This record gives sequence, structure tokens and C-alpha cells, in this order.
Amino acid sequence: MDNSSLSSDEIHDLLSNPRRRHTLHILKRDDGTAELSSIAEQVAAWENEKSRSKVTSQERHLVYTSIQQNHIPRLERAGVISHDRGELELTNEAEELDVYMDIVSGDSIPWGEYYLGLSAFSLALVAAVWVGIFPASVPELAWAALIGVLFTGSAAYHVYESRETVLGSGDAPPEFRS
Repeated sequence: MDNSSLSSDEIHDLLSNPRRRHTLHILKRDDGTAELSSIAEQVAAWENEKSRSKVTSQERHLVYTSIQQNHIPRLERAGVISHDRGELELTNEAEELDVYMDIVSGDSIPWGEYYLGLSAFSLALVAAVWVGIFPASVPELAWAALIGVLFTGSAAYHVYESRETVLGSGDAPPEFRS
């Protein structure tokens, strides 16, 4: 199936399951290919909050069976992976999923709201300078430079933060990072 035919709802549904997201994360992290057994062991370790070496064969088997029987067929039908004898490989269509993975942590605000607030602050600052609230000894160009630095710093941090929340970046998926 061509991924371009997937609707936004279908993509969200595909990514709604943690085991599918974790499988995709591992594949992206490991340059697009991985063995199903290795994926199952890593997912079992994350789910049971233990190292891979401490995962029991039962824990690994439960995850392996679930991924093999439920999640791999679903990801294949969506056209995001190919599967051949225990070897999984991302297809080019998997890159399209990244745009749907903007994760906002519980102690954060969405970036759109942040930039709206920063814009409101900047406009208020410009209005205050215009009506002469600040001392004339501070050049108007300094206020413009301050606004530029605020937006540049915010944008740089936003880019850094966004890269950290993409599937495949870092060792563990974003929801397992502290």
C-alpha cells in the first residue's frame, strides 16, 4: 500500500500503539533494519523497566508474539516496513510518520502557544518603546536586537528539542526518557 494514500487518522491510529512506535523507533535508530528477536527483547526491557540482559524468556516471548502477529502485519499493510524471515526494514514511506510525532511533555506547552506568547511580549515591548516608557538612553536598535535574540534562541532550542522527540533519536523512545 502506498503511504501517501494513508489519511491522517490512519497514521495516528498506526502510531497510537506503543509497540508499533517502539518498533519504528528501533528501526529508525538502527539505520532502518533490525531483527525481530532483537526488537522484541528491547521492547520487553523498556516495558518491564529493566536491562535487556534481565528480560526473561517469557517477557520476550510475549512481546515477540504480539509484534509478530499484530504489529508487523499492520505496519506492512501501511507500507512503512517490509518483513522477511525475522528481518524488518523501514521503507521510504516511514519518513512521512515523523511529522505526526511532535511530543509535548507534561511540564511543557506546545510550541505554537510559546511563539504566540513570545510574539505578544515582543509587540508589547515595541509599543512600550514607541510610547516612551523606557529611558531614551537605551537605543531603539537594542530593543530590536533583544527581540531578535529571543526569537533566535527560542528557535534554536525548538529545533534541538524537536530532534530529541523524533522516533529513532536517542537510545530509548521519547516516552521512556526522563
